[in-house]
Amino acid sequence: MRTLALLPLITYPDASSEKVIVNAITVAAHLGADLHALAMNVNIPDVSNAFAEVLLNLPEMVREAERNSRTAGIRLLTAIKQKAAEMDVALTTGEITAHPVGFGDVAAVEARYSDLSLMGWEAKSSAGRMTTEGLVFGSGRPVILLPDLAAIDALDHVMIAWDGSRVAARALADAQPFLQRAKRTSIVTILDEKPIHEKNIGERLAISLRRRGLAVESACINTEGRPIGETLQNHALKIGAKLLVMGGYGHSRIRDFVLGGATEDVLNDVRLPILLSH
Repeated sequence: MRTLALLPLITYPDASSEKVIVNAITVAAHLGADLHALAMNVNIPDVSNAFAEVLLNLPEMVREAERNSRTAGIRLLTAIKQKAAEMDVALTTGEITAHPVGFGDVAAVEARYSDLSLMGWEAKSSAGRMTTEGLVFGSGRPVILLPDLAAIDALDHVMIAWDGSRVAARALADAQPFLQRAKRTSIVTILDEKPIHEKNIGERLAISLRRRGLAVESACINTEGRPIGETLQNHALKIGAKLLVMGGYGHSRIRDFVLGGATEDVLNDVRLPILLSH
């Protein structure tokens, strides 16, 4: 059975960059996955009233925003069709409309019909952040964050952030397709972020993965007062890891997500591909 990946493309208020498209195609090619690109077009509710029409012409502003969103979606889908053809990645495309605050909910529902989601990460995109949070905590599928400032190459070195928790175990299971293709796997446990009740949990996981044929090393590190997400990414970049695997901590209170510290940290500054699983 072939793997199917979903790529939501943001079109409002700012469109996803075309670098995200290149990175998503690269990941799909690495996995041998089919890709479904979905343009997330905006649908803004009617806010017109007599004063708005006279003073601000809001209805026309709304129509223009929706037109720009659709135009951006068409441009992004055209670009990804060309790139997929160049790299021989099987691609389907679609469009969907949603209220700006509903992008995350809509993307989460769509993602349940795929094996994983690829999400372009642009730090200043509020729509991108809402969509990412919806995918991580609402889809039941792993999400790979793709940095927009760096080109992705072979994902042949995977680093697993391991604390022995349920969400870390879930992320480990979801990362199996990448582990099977990796030449090198590193396990990292942070010692001074929260109590670790079992000794040598990183090496215990390493032994388990070695028994399954993987080349694995383990290490313990300290944050030294830095945010945990920064610590993990700094270490990943230091050892040459190309993909960071970690559990996504947090929950939703109606529409407001309350994120765990590590998840919040990485979402504030994504510097390499990160697989988040909840």
